[in-house]
Amino acid sequence: MKRQDTTRLALAAVPAALAGATAVAAEVDAAAVDKAFETLKTYDWGADRKLLNPIDDAVIATRGDAAARKGLETRLIAVLGSDASRSAKDFVFRTLRTAGTAESVPALAASLPDKDLSHMARYALERISAPEAAAALRDALPKVGGALKVGVIGSLGVRRDTACVSALAGLLGDSDTAIAKAAANSLGVIGSPEAGKALSGFAKKASDGMKPAVADASLACAERLLADGKKAEAIVLYKSLSGDDQPKHVRVAATRGMLMAAGKK
Repeated sequence: MKRQDTTRLALAAVPAALAGATAVAAEVDAAAVDKAFETLKTYDWGADRKLLNPIDDAVIATRGDAAARKGLETRLIAVLGSDASRSAKDFVFRTLRTAGTAESVPALAASLPDKDLSHMARYALERISAPEAAAALRDALPKVGGALKVGVIGSLGVRRDTACVSALAGLLGDSDTAIAKAAANSLGVIGSPEAGKALSGFAKKASDGMKPAVADASLACAERLLADGKKAEAIVLYKSLSGDDQPKHVRVAATRGMLMAAGKK
């Protein structure tokens, strides 16, 4: 293949983005990428996954080349707005998890209410570092319910998004136990002082069905606080879990945590 063919990234939809292509982008086989995107239009379960490898290769080759990567991202986003199969869109979600930026967030956010696409959209949003990704998950909280809300809550926990603590605290008393427990778990994972206060405050009024989840989340939160060097906040949370009203295993874990915070074995 002639060099001029291989130096193009085959992002015909965004030719302007290719003007500043670097030597790294020159490693991309333009024709192969074009063919892979054509395949993606009709790609479905059972098809040969290797046919899409040129897109994976392009993601790697354009690392460090913002212009070329943006062009590739634009083509991937376009697939999400098409009538491509769920399998094809799953591939895009996985790819945007690595190659996505703030530009991808609106298309990913639009998929959050879709029961078939929500999981993979969240999978991408969990990894994209842009603050817009976390904001999209927070914005989706009041717009989804049931299992989809549980998923969004979990993704906010994965991101350790401190801006959502207040919203999650408000869900601890949700009538849907799965949602309430998910909120407790994510607060534990976030592990901020504010998350600890939300959990300890709710523990006093938690139902019998919620108490174990709140205790486990509080222990996780205290461990995170301790790991982050916030010993005083961790000790306060551990002490709240050391009373006789707690199960033995919780008291033991809390006592161990307080000893560790005090620097004792």
